[in-house]
Amino acid sequence: MSVSSDTPDAPVPRLTPLAAMAIIVGIVIGAGIFKTPSMVAGVTGDAGWMMVAWVCGGAISLAGALCYAELASTYTHAGGDYHFLARAFGKPISFLYAWAKVMVINTGSIALLAFVFADYMSKVLHLGAHSTAIWAMGIVLLLTIVNLIGLKTASWVQSLLTMIEIAGLLLVAIAGFYLAGDAPASPAYFSSTPSLGMFGLAMVFVLLTYGGWNEAAYISAEVRGGRRAIVPVISISILVLTLIYVLVNFALLCGLGLKGLSEGNAVAADVVGKAMGPIGERILSLFVATAALTSINATMIVGARANYALGKDWPALSFMGHWNARHSSPARALWVQSGISLALVVFGLWQADGFSAMVEFTAPVFWFFLFLVGLSVFVMRARDPLTERPFKVPLYPMTPVIFCLTCAYLTYSSISYAASKNAVSISMWVMAAGITALLLMQWLTPRKLSDKAGLASIKD
Repeated sequence: MSVSSDTPDAPVPRLTPLAAMAIIVGIVIGAGIFKTPSMVAGVTGDAGWMMVAWVCGGAISLAGALCYAELASTYTHAGGDYHFLARAFGKPISFLYAWAKVMVINTGSIALLAFVFADYMSKVLHLGAHSTAIWAMGIVLLLTIVNLIGLKTASWVQSLLTMIEIAGLLLVAIAGFYLAGDAPASPAYFSSTPSLGMFGLAMVFVLLTYGGWNEAAYISAEVRGGRRAIVPVISISILVLTLIYVLVNFALLCGLGLKGLSEGNAVAADVVGKAMGPIGERILSLFVATAALTSINATMIVGARANYALGKDWPALSFMGHWNARHSSPARALWVQSGISLALVVFGLWQADGFSAMVEFTAPVFWFFLFLVGLSVFVMRARDPLTERPFKVPLYPMTPVIFCLTCAYLTYSSISYAASKNAVSISMWVMAAGITALLLMQWLTPRKLSDKAGLASIKD
């Protein structure tokens, strides 16, 4: 099941901890932080509870990150949570998860972010009637080529984009604090209390904005510093993200007031526009496009490694299990990922809103499997108690319990939200196709093995 890092066709530790953190931060900080603050403010209806929601989002994400840190430091593998699920629940469940990653989760996220990039770049440079399609498909192909060049180039690009992305969020924060004196007065903090259901809805938006940190598991085998190196990488990344999100939301609150924040459609653009004029809005469009670009690149880095792990474990998919040692990248897995992502972009172009369609397509499947990964902590502690664990989840079992309950709730909320949408129905059909593919490969694999055994007996 494991992929040895001693062989030339397997991952080796070449990522610095700083580059690994740039990948994680880049995955998480996408377009969500430019869209969800107004939603959270509107749902909570109170400045104090709004800020509590963002702090709670960081705390819950940290709980999940600590669960992943135990699994990733104990079972270091390029397959990430695919590998954890295989150990905890067996190859059939891990195959369905990998199928979901290949067909729905990672490729759907890439397509979703490609639409965000295309929408904002079209405002900066419009390419005619098919501007969105050209930008979206073009960026998927361009970043696939960047990743094919090699991990060193991809991680360098990722670090650069992440710095630009953070600079854009700092610009929003500075503009918000600059306008603080002119903003309408807001009611006192905690002057009203949202219902439990409304606060739960706010947490759905908050945790969607924090989503993506779990992809750190896919690069755990490539981070320098030994098995424990991934622990501070994940933990520090979550703390940095929490600090950035809380700062940006507080600045937006200062610059627009609670009413202005909750009623705005593009609050980051509103703040920067008020502070800098029309040129500020155009600059912000570039920053939002960069945020999407950063997340696409990071998702491609980790997503292709999921495809690679799948190819190593299943003979029928072995064409994806090739590792290019010269470039430190799974080249064939990258091409498969790119092809499916482009197909989903085409699918999204036929929908009324490509971004929303991709959210509905990916969210239910994503949170369900994340719930199973949380359960893996309990399963592996019980099944494999003698294995050395370089890091153990603090406050066990409470920390993984909180994480699992959160994932279960978000699975339910995602399905409820998207129940009447076409995209979620299609994602369920894709998963049904995955079950069919699993049954087919289970039928084919023993047959191949028995054929080999038969040939061996003839030779003897």
